[in-house]
Amino acid sequence: MTPTTISPARHRSLGDQTWQADAVCQSTEYNPVDPETFFPEPDETEKIAAAKSLCGQCPVRRTCLDAALEGGDTNGIRGGLTEEERGPLHEKIAHRLDYSRVNDTIDGRDVHLTKAERRAVVHAALRHGVTEQRLAWLLKVTEEHAQKLYRETRRALRHRDLNQPAQTTRPPEADGERLGRDDFGTAA
Repeated sequence: MTPTTISPARHRSLGDQTWQADAVCQSTEYNPVDPETFFPEPDETEKIAAAKSLCGQCPVRRTCLDAALEGGDTNGIRGGLTEEERGPLHEKIAHRLDYSRVNDTIDGRDVHLTKAERRAVVHAALRHGVTEQRLAWLLKVTEEHAQKLYRETRRALRHRDLNQPAQTTRPPEADGERLGRDDFGTAA
């Protein structure tokens, strides 16, 4: 059996539109595509089906959908979804927390981040000892703002630790005897 590997997600950088060159919807000399196909009226089911069929073949479908959601684009068929199908996703985009985006940002890539992802970047940067200057550069904020973000995060972590109830559990016993290491077997 061949092992399956999942390659890491490749998120587009801020302002990067180069992905559009690989889109199936781009009309070329050898592949003429009517752009109006992707802007059907709600009752034009044949146009919708044709557009979705093209999107189903597109190598940058996910990137197209991300761009539509991140840019607030609510018109036409994007990423294989109609305006109505993207509606709930638009509402949830602010709460998206994709750790591959967080990791890409920590690695120095300029990717679109939601508020939740920005908070996760600050937590990860603090945990990994990233300097305030580097955090400022990663999030495109001033060093003073990066200092403030670190202060707020440290305070939140302290309060979280203080609010955790102290758990006092008695050690497990068997028939009145204290269990030893050999009673549990080995860990795999």
